[in-house]
Amino acid sequence: MNYLLLISILISFFLTVFILPKWIQQCRKIGLLWEDMNKVGHPRTVASSGGIVVVMAFILGVLSYVALKTFIFGGLTGSLEIFSLLSVVLILGIVGLTDDLLGWKREGLPTRFRLLLAFMASIPLVVINAGTPSMVLPFWGSVNLGLLYPLILVPIGVAGATTTFNFLAGFNGLEAGQGILIVSFLSFVAYVTGSPWLAIVGLCMVASLIGFYVYNRFPAKVFPGDILTYSVGALIAGMAIIGNFERIAIVVFIPYILEVILKVRGKLKKHSFGVPLNNGTLGLPYDKIYGLEHLAIYLLNKFGRATERKVTYLIFAFQVLFILIGLLML
Repeated sequence: MNYLLLISILISFFLTVFILPKWIQQCRKIGLLWEDMNKVGHPRTVASSGGIVVVMAFILGVLSYVALKTFIFGGLTGSLEIFSLLSVVLILGIVGLTDDLLGWKREGLPTRFRLLLAFMASIPLVVINAGTPSMVLPFWGSVNLGLLYPLILVPIGVAGATTTFNFLAGFNGLEAGQGILIVSFLSFVAYVTGSPWLAIVGLCMVASLIGFYVYNRFPAKVFPGDILTYSVGALIAGMAIIGNFERIAIVVFIPYILEVILKVRGKLKKHSFGVPLNNGTLGLPYDKIYGLEHLAIYLLNKFGRATERKVTYLIFAFQVLFILIGLLML
């Protein structure tokens, strides 16, 4: 991998860092603001849907990589897969932005319609027959799934990762930080398993997310919106499918699987936010645990004081645990 190609990663980072303040300023000017739910006192409003800048910076970073490979290095490996993956990310980014504009307080897009769109967004990966249909299953060993893989498993993987990545959310820096951890690791997996081009694509998103995290960490100046979570979820699924490391991706995604289970317990109607208290800490909003965020608040209050920062960092630590397990699987 020629180090000149790392310019693409830097492009994604600097575009995000330079454009995001202008987005924040414009959101404040036109009133495109959301309430910061975990703060006490007078409602604090924050610029919304900053993920649009992340997605644009990511796309331009990847396209600069394609340009470098085409015009300077005389060839591009995985070009069909790259453009298919970008198509999936863009389609789901549009779906996420639509959901943002409709507003989560008004429930956004209907759940069934959102799932339908997520399944349809997988079509670019389906039509190129992305991934390998042979999988190693417990007790069965290696199994060739044939057409079941592109026609059934690929859409389920894309729709599942996309629609659940935004479940673990609602705290400053949480979504962006989770994206940085997961996509960084999957980029490493792609590199060591022989797909350096896929690693570059992933790192373009990581760079954009790092630039976004600067403004999204506590106290947040901008929120990501579903446009970011849908796009990152789509990228995670796409990288796992194209790179043929689905098993590792599933292990890394276990915190989200647990989050879905807890959310289903609350019939998908319980919010993840804590209850801000006058002493700057957070309390539980319900009598039961309906998310990993609630579990983090409970544990932190049991052994100290729960704050928004601590809740976010504890979830990061939990995510790192599963990344280490995935590392052992290589």
